Amino acid sequence: MNQIHFALQVFAALAVVLAATTVCGRLAMLVKQPRVVGEMVAGVLLGPALLGAVAPGVQAQLFPADVKGTLYVLSTIGLTFYMFLVGSSLDHKLTTGPNARRASVLAVSGIVPTFLLGAGAAMVFFDSLAPQGSSLWVFMLFVGGALSITAFPMLARILQERGIANTPIGGLTLVAAAIDDAVAWAFLALIIAVGASGSPGGALRTILGAAVFAVLMLTIGRRLLAKLGERAEREGKLSRDAMAVILLVVLVAGWFTDWIGVFSVFGGFITGLAMPKTAVLRHELETKLTDLNSILLLPVFFAFSGLNTQVSGFGSGGRLWWQLAVVMLVAFAGKYLGCGLVVRAQGFSWRYASAVGGLMNARGLMILIFINIGLAYDLVTPEMFAILVAVAIVTTAAAMPIYRASLPAGMDLQPEVKPAAKTPARPAA
Repeated sequence: MNQIHFALQVFAALAVVLAATTVCGRLAMLVKQPRVVGEMVAGVLLGPALLGAVAPGVQAQLFPADVKGTLYVLSTIGLTFYMFLVGSSLDHKLTTGPNARRASVLAVSGIVPTFLLGAGAAMVFFDSLAPQGSSLWVFMLFVGGALSITAFPMLARILQERGIANTPIGGLTLVAAAIDDAVAWAFLALIIAVGASGSPGGALRTILGAAVFAVLMLTIGRRLLAKLGERAEREGKLSRDAMAVILLVVLVAGWFTDWIGVFSVFGGFITGLAMPKTAVLRHELETKLTDLNSILLLPVFFAFSGLNTQVSGFGSGGRLWWQLAVVMLVAFAGKYLGCGLVVRAQGFSWRYASAVGGLMNARGLMILIFINIGLAYDLVTPEMFAILVAVAIVTTAAAMPIYRASLPAGMDLQPEVKPAAKTPARPAA
């Protein structure tokens, strides 16, 4: 009977989460925001920010501790497969060719200034916002790394919807965001290895384990998985058995990377990178995995994030407001100015520089994944977690308004590039 009651509780929680994220997602789209912004807001509203304040008894009944534990498991599975889809969607050809060097410079210009500013803010707020007994360097690395993220999957959807993914500015931004994310997950693996292992030997085991896993998966694993891609191309579809193999590989990869202390999303992401980039396989994966993952499992993650977002520090005393203002300014300025100035220096107009700066500021779901992992490993306090959730929502919501203001409709298809300087004609001899 207890199991039946618990199952009913889980179903009720899932129903509420699905309804809230769907409604808020639709509302976000009505005001010309990406759906993910509304879903992020819905997760926060289900937590102490609204439901816990207005109806604490209802929230306690909907999300007791054992139900939260189930939501954590479901969200971890959803995140692992989400990161697998992110990795599988990255086109290896994007990292080659004439656009790759400029995109790499753009990625660095978004990562380095934001990381340094974020680490500086973390140093200032270490005494008030760092977990008890944590290392200053680990806290600085984590906050700087979290603020350096750009939401590659969301950017890809925005650019495709606008029809500008294949324009010079769209391709440049997309490649830079992909590089940002790859660096961020490698960096997070390093932070967890150093900050959560508890000993130098444990950190070394984690780092070596992650490195060996990545090398094996991207070499031997890629060659073995390529056979699935070839078979899918021949048959024009992905068979049930082949899909089962892929799911098994992702689950085992997630289990292994979690076991060595890097978290399961790293295993999902590396497995995605190792997948063949054939058209049929990519279409089959998106068709069979995306809907269930994005409609049900990821909203569970948003709700779980919201339940962990403590807003008491923003109350009457308001002790967190100025820390939030500083972190928000650092997060926005590092990406917007760093990326914008580099785009301008590469020959694009100020309008395009502003548009790219705004888009690269969108952190979306990626930063939420990053900071939830940090919270699970006690790398951040609930107060710092709440600040970073607010940064995630605001910077993501600001991306499209900045883009539209910088490039009104029609301009995004006609890139303005500064003309090359003319070489003066040499006088005739």
